[in-house]
Amino acid sequence: MTTATMPTTPVSVAARTAEDAAPSAASEGVLRARAAHHDEGTEHHPVPAPRVLLNDLPLDGPARETVTRGRAEVRAALRGEDPRPLVVVGPCSLHDPEAALEYADRLAAVRRRLGDALCLVMRAYLEKPRTTIGWRGLLYDPHLDGSLDMEAGLRLAREVLLAINARGVPVASEVLDPATPAYYADLLAFASIGARTAESQPHRALASGLSLPVGIKNGTQGAVQTAVDALIAAREPHSYLGMDADGRCSMVRTRGNRDGALILRGGRATGPNYDAASVADAAARLREVGLNPAVLVDCSHANSGYEPARQVEICREVLLRQRKASGDGASSPLRGVLLESHLYPGKQGLPTDLSKDGGEALRVSLRYGVSVTDACLGWDDTEALLEEVAAARYCAS
Repeated sequence: MTTATMPTTPVSVAARTAEDAAPSAASEGVLRARAAHHDEGTEHHPVPAPRVLLNDLPLDGPARETVTRGRAEVRAALRGEDPRPLVVVGPCSLHDPEAALEYADRLAAVRRRLGDALCLVMRAYLEKPRTTIGWRGLLYDPHLDGSLDMEAGLRLAREVLLAINARGVPVASEVLDPATPAYYADLLAFASIGARTAESQPHRALASGLSLPVGIKNGTQGAVQTAVDALIAAREPHSYLGMDADGRCSMVRTRGNRDGALILRGGRATGPNYDAASVADAAARLREVGLNPAVLVDCSHANSGYEPARQVEICREVLLRQRKASGDGASSPLRGVLLESHLYPGKQGLPTDLSKDGGEALRVSLRYGVSVTDACLGWDDTEALLEEVAAARYCAS
């Protein structure tokens, strides 16, 4: 268990300011030349430091209690200390705060009803990795207009996560840009490292400094060893160049994160990998290197062939057959599932060029409660599935 409160502040040594060490005349010329070259391809737009948003939108009251309790519950589920399966369920991505909070209200009611049988956490993804290009998420483009107003996105993202936690619903999200978790990681009960970034050294180091459980997915082609290697790396301390809470360039030292899980999501080359043999192989690989054999199954993505309705049967297979066959609870390496679900089923596309075809007109035209990224299960099917799984666990106990 790590002790850092934010991924950027386990132990940091801030870079000296210009007042501390003024450059020589010769070095000033070099710095100017480098800056000019750097600026040929980039622009810099200052945003508030993490501490500014954390002070403006603090984690306190019921929301803090939700985060603390949620992290403890997820840790217990992954360690096999809690017999309830972890179920991370929610939209593929958040694009409409109103719909996100309606979903949270519905999930809060289900948590109250089924909480004895299921450890329920809401999927609330703010950043979206793209295979090529596309809308990158609420945090980057909150107005859906290509303006990339990240200052507004960072604030809105924190507001939405606080509101979900205030409803008593713990939150899970993917940490994508190594700098952005400083703005919202304190609001998460569970974080994931995606298939595209599981091999990334910066993301492995980032995971090692998060003070919350982390799930790491197998690679996009299906390589499970990629996730195993990443979990080994995340377990150990790291040092890297990052940013402190005041936005200063810092050396970040992490203490290592032992609360990890391997997420099986299928692969382009291997196909689905939620079957019993694949789960057993993943658990064996984790045991072999001294890691907790905690395996989660992503019922979407390459496991479902991106057909959202197939998530229902995959969840049944994993939680009602495989997990029960291996003893349920601590004796099973299957510690839970991830589901992509929204208020209404399916998905709707976004224009390729949001700067031309986005904005207010687009937001008004979008169907309420329907995903704008991967296709999702609708709420009715989601609720029925959760009730089915919970009922089976009640009967078994």
